[in-house]
Amino acid sequence: MHDGWFEEDTTHGPVRVDTFDESRPHEGKVLGIVQAHADDMPLCSGGLVAKLVAEGYKAFIIQTTNDEKCGPGSSGDAIKSNEVDVDALAKSLGIEDVFNLGYRNHRQEENSMLEQRCRLIFLFRHLQVDTVMSFHPWARWEENPDHYITGQLVESACWMAGMGKDYPEQVQAGMKPHGVRDKYYWVMRPGSPYNHVTDIAPFLGEKIASMSTNKSQGPAGAHGRRLKERLAKEGLKLPEFGDDDEEADRAYIRLFGMEEHKRMGKPYDLEYAEYHYYFPPGGTFPYHDTAGKIEAYVKDNAVKL
Repeated sequence: MHDGWFEEDTTHGPVRVDTFDESRPHEGKVLGIVQAHADDMPLCSGGLVAKLVAEGYKAFIIQTTNDEKCGPGSSGDAIKSNEVDVDALAKSLGIEDVFNLGYRNHRQEENSMLEQRCRLIFLFRHLQVDTVMSFHPWARWEENPDHYITGQLVESACWMAGMGKDYPEQVQAGMKPHGVRDKYYWVMRPGSPYNHVTDIAPFLGEKIASMSTNKSQGPAGAHGRRLKERLAKEGLKLPEFGDDDEEADRAYIRLFGMEEHKRMGKPYDLEYAEYHYYFPPGGTFPYHDTAGKIEAYVKDNAVKL
């Protein structure tokens, strides 16, 4: 990351600093986390997801790819090990279930975009998703096609899921049209905009635990035990790593995997933070957000016949 890009590239509205509310203000809401790879959400949002679940959300993971490109052994081995990791990720954050769509890594374009969008719409309706968390569909400097393709599919599916004439057979079969109300986009690259800063210090343990589940890939996972093993061969050790491999993995993440989150928190007097670009209820089309204004006008101005 480049020094200073966090503040410079806030491009949409005022920044809101978000802290934990123990009154569970989101009781009964559903969070849909749409990621392409096992380490996407824990790196960007492990703290926020832990916070939202503690505030009442019921959360689900929708995994768009099979993660065949990153992991040990053959492609088949990588698929299996990443699937195990995502199940462990869900467990670490109290997530209800994981839905695997199984598209090939870096090759989502070879599958029908209509089919992929339809499957997302089906799940948004089935789960009655209120809030989505995923990739920014137009993020700057994004080189991974799985990220921007997934983000764009999610963006359109959130809107279309609320329209009964889109995939009407789903509605006829008993599903209700259900548009997603609000969205959190991940900040993954320098220059990506953000307007939402979450204090993750109360959930640092959960954040670290979620990152530690990525044993197959990414900058966290099993790096601690590997460093411990290397140092032991040299007759050295880091006292923080203890004697247990999992303890070493989490100590490694705490020491070396939280630096960006410390940097993110500093401008806002927070010890650790995560950044997101948040779209509130009402969507992006201003002419649709008139119901409240109409009712307020009627209340103030209507007279009896």
